[in-house]
Amino acid sequence: MKKIIVLLLTALCGFGFTLHFQESFEPITNHSFSKGEVLEYRVHYGFLNAGEGIVEVSPNIFKVNNRPCYKINVSGKSVGPFDLMLRIRDTWRTYVDTSTMNPQRFYVNIQEGRYRKEENVYFNYDTKKIRSEEVNHETKEFDLPRNVQDLISGYYYLRNVNFDRLANGDLILVKAFFDDGFYDFKVRYRGRGEANTKWGKVRCIKLTPVMPDNKLFNGENSIRVWITDDKNRIPVKVEADMFVGAVELDLKRFKNLRHPTILND
Repeated sequence: MKKIIVLLLTALCGFGFTLHFQESFEPITNHSFSKGEVLEYRVHYGFLNAGEGIVEVSPNIFKVNNRPCYKINVSGKSVGPFDLMLRIRDTWRTYVDTSTMNPQRFYVNIQEGRYRKEENVYFNYDTKKIRSEEVNHETKEFDLPRNVQDLISGYYYLRNVNFDRLANGDLILVKAFFDDGFYDFKVRYRGRGEANTKWGKVRCIKLTPVMPDNKLFNGENSIRVWITDDKNRIPVKVEADMFVGAVELDLKRFKNLRHPTILND
């Protein structure tokens, strides 16, 4: 049960291990979000609320490595009976270059039960190096691949993919740096459809991460993600088929979107 709760809250925060993706390792222009955007989510397991999370883009622009950056903060916590079993208070933060959508700095503070981790990751595009500084651990350095993403920046990168160029079944390629390692993932575009939300049936783009064999998820296509089929590309729903049952993540509230939305709040 502990692994399930941690997974739910990780998935809540920028889609966690399931959705840190990017398209073909090429720079991309942001056209889906702006300063001040706030998205609030809940994770539920059957009728039980398991977790809550907030994804916030700061209303200010920050200079990192002499580059103007969006500051994006993601916080997640366990709630209700899940909070009694395993108290989770996690924070992820990234500074994303406003021009290239590449990360300049990444921060994580994880508090899950007795487990603690605090780390800063620095991306240096001049020296082509990544420096990872974890509290109470040695500093590590890695070669910086072209256009690599972190856990959170990859989620915002995905929102700016031009899905009109894709056919149903096409794969979006992934390269991400997280937890002192590089990961290559794939997410499959499943076309357009509708998702049931608190705003009724909403026209969406459907994505399915290609899952490797594991002990938690039931099959390669066990996770389904819906993002609004408008210019904002807001993730409104995630469904996961797990061996212990179905888990869902739903958008609760939003504000300060860049474009008019198809969600009637």
